Amino acid sequence: MATITCYGAAQEVTGSCHLLHTDNLSILFDCGLHQGGRVRRHLEADPFKFNPAAIDAVVLSHAHLDHSGRLPALVHEGFNGPIYCTHATAQLLPVMLHDAFSLYQSDLKRLNRKHQRQGKPLISERYSYEDIQTVLTLCKPKAFKEPFTINKHINVTLFDAGHILGSAITKATFTERGASKTLVYSGDLGKHDTLLMNDPQVLEHADVVMMEGTYGDRDHRDLTDTLSQFKSILNEAYQRKGNALLPAFAVGRTQELLLYLGKLQHSGELDDWTIFLDSPMAIEVTRIYDQWLTTLDCEGMESLSDGDATLLKNFISSLHLTIEPEHSMAINNIRNRALIIAGSGMCTGGRITHHIRHRIWDKRNTIIFVGYQAQGTPGRALVDGVKSIRLFGEDLQVNASVETLGGFSAHAGQQELVNWLANFKPKPRVLLVHGEADALDVLSEQIWQQLDICSEIPFPGQMLAF
Repeated sequence: MATITCYGAAQEVTGSCHLLHTDNLSILFDCGLHQGGRVRRHLEADPFKFNPAAIDAVVLSHAHLDHSGRLPALVHEGFNGPIYCTHATAQLLPVMLHDAFSLYQSDLKRLNRKHQRQGKPLISERYSYEDIQTVLTLCKPKAFKEPFTINKHINVTLFDAGHILGSAITKATFTERGASKTLVYSGDLGKHDTLLMNDPQVLEHADVVMMEGTYGDRDHRDLTDTLSQFKSILNEAYQRKGNALLPAFAVGRTQELLLYLGKLQHSGELDDWTIFLDSPMAIEVTRIYDQWLTTLDCEGMESLSDGDATLLKNFISSLHLTIEPEHSMAINNIRNRALIIAGSGMCTGGRITHHIRHRIWDKRNTIIFVGYQAQGTPGRALVDGVKSIRLFGEDLQVNASVETLGGFSAHAGQQELVNWLANFKPKPRVLLVHGEADALDVLSEQIWQQLDICSEIPFPGQMLAF
């Protein structure tokens, strides 16, 4: 009998990792980092609860680190099978993994210096640069809607999930003991009617649907209202002669933000802001997005450009790209009306933490969160209204305004999730993952009320047979 075991993103939002075991194969859907603290904490503390060498293949839904970040550790511990993903995900993956490794090494060096001073044993790396290179050689890119077979036992097709560039819904069909079974794993589903991404594709048949529920307890604000709120927040910050800080994920959120800002500028509603994209990683990722613009929705972009503009070229006249560290530090000398987009999106590291350190104490400034903030992150603490926050060993007063724009989320809201699920006929068995427990409980109740489906919420490590 086939089983699915949820080793991550079970009653939590990050660390996606789900193992499908059949009579013939063991396939891992995603292999992601837990986020909510420094990357190295989880790499040190969380050994795999299965044998990586026994996994036949990985199907990767998309490149975000909470879905891909542990692939090098998986390889280091014996995995040597194919990693299936879309072509765009294969392009984004080296950027994500190399950046994460750099942060991991820095954290590990810092921790080992502390261990040396305390006479504790040093901690060795859980994986190496060579393991990252192996991950990249194992990638087998596939196009959307292009069926492929894994070891002649399971047929898989990837569909556009509309979350970020290359994000995929996975449909896996196999025969076991004479019966055909189909599992659909949603990955992260995007919102409808965004300016950049396509709507998530609709599927209609599955025996089991494993669906995310990040925002299972709420619907997002209408995009028109969100843009109006964004404009109002920026205008207030501008009138206060302050600066605006936008913590943003390098993949997905940054590119959407650039499109929204371009829309405001071209309608004369952006005021006289100087915009800084202060993230080498986000700049590199946006160049990859620019290669794929013709496959994306890009609603309204043609009317805002001369036809050959990209997100980084001739689209926002006041956009400055800062790559070198000294250029990033120079932004701190700008006293007002600098709009700074930088990572990380949850303020767990990266250049945004330096900007927050220099600006958070000043009531003229504004911090604008445009994405989900996981529990335990500085971003979540700020959204929850803390009066002081500790960064770089220093307690900082939170005097800056803190705003949240939920309408810019790259995840489907509650009703969009229910509507996507409603397309499956007959009613499938439903497993809810990738969401905090309370949000999944609310989503489960809505699914019962609207679709008459009793969904299940697996706990970490739970094995479910089907």
